[in-house]
Amino acid sequence: MLGDWLASFGSRWSGWSRPGSIGSRCYYLLEDDFEVWLLNAQHLKNVPGGKTDVADSVWICQLVERGLVRPSFVPPKPIRELRDLTATAGGVGRTDPPSPSGCTRCWRMPGPELASVASDPLGVSGRAMLEALVAGTHDPLVLAELARGRLRAKLPALREALEGRFGPHHGLLVGEMLARIDQMDETIGRLSAEVARVTAPFSPLLALLMTIPGVSRRTAEVIVAEIGPDMGRFPTAAHLASWAGVCPGNNESAGKHGSGRTRKGSKWLRVALVEAAHAAARTKDSYLAAQYARLRGRRGPKKAALAVAHSILVIAWHLLSRGEPYTDLGADYFVKRQAHQCYRDRLVRQLERMGHKVTLEPTAA
Repeated sequence: MLGDWLASFGSRWSGWSRPGSIGSRCYYLLEDDFEVWLLNAQHLKNVPGGKTDVADSVWICQLVERGLVRPSFVPPKPIRELRDLTATAGGVGRTDPPSPSGCTRCWRMPGPELASVASDPLGVSGRAMLEALVAGTHDPLVLAELARGRLRAKLPALREALEGRFGPHHGLLVGEMLARIDQMDETIGRLSAEVARVTAPFSPLLALLMTIPGVSRRTAEVIVAEIGPDMGRFPTAAHLASWAGVCPGNNESAGKHGSGRTRKGSKWLRVALVEAAHAAARTKDSYLAAQYARLRGRRGPKKAALAVAHSILVIAWHLLSRGEPYTDLGADYFVKRQAHQCYRDRLVRQLERMGHKVTLEPTAA
């Protein structure tokens, strides 16, 4: 009915404010027959006073008619379907997941403290012990022998931690939580298989993204699902970073700078990039690890991780635009680009502030 009403006026254009679900639903209903623009609400500020839905509609119409606004990025339908798959697969384990603390809480009060010894109570060893407890095995010596790998080095502490009273009530609760975890694993497995099928045509792009340190196949799938395979929509890497909300904001008025907090962007893309940033920070002899270490001491781990996430997204834009694999700048990039004299003097000042007397002697050539 909405499409018929618009067509009765001979209109081929339609503009909608993006926030909320109404604009998105109308976009999906009209996109096949009309040129539909989803507009950023921050770009639609009207004159204060007399704000009504009708006045807002007239204002949006005037802005679109005169070309004073730009449409928001909306990926094509196949990419939107892929985005739904990756977001659902990533959210299955994030929406109130049965955590290790939730399982250990069921037997912590009676006594056993498996989590105090095993770093991952839901790992292979921990899972075997939990299943044995649910089955009725309560002997700490028997339970401790189920440990595998490096956990066997902690057998004395493990036997002591498994001492306690574990009754049928606790077995029922732990069994239900383990069943829920299995169900979630099956759901994630089915969704991951479907994501792999849908992303098969983008395998070359995924391979390019996976050359970035810290970017796994899962992260690469999320990146493609959220930003699409065509970088022509984003003129520069800075445009992409701004759209994704992983770059500092610019808030200045009358020479005063306000908060530089990042704008809101894709939640799933941000989560995937930050996870990749933490993984990249643990890689050896890489530019991204050096960037994280350089910023962590000055800005803290959270801001350092977000800065590395921004770098990963910028790198992804270049790789997808050029079709070339990633070439690492090296862990010594930041040292090499500093002036030798300035860098040496800064190190000397740091040592002097620590109470050392520094005497420099050049090495023999």
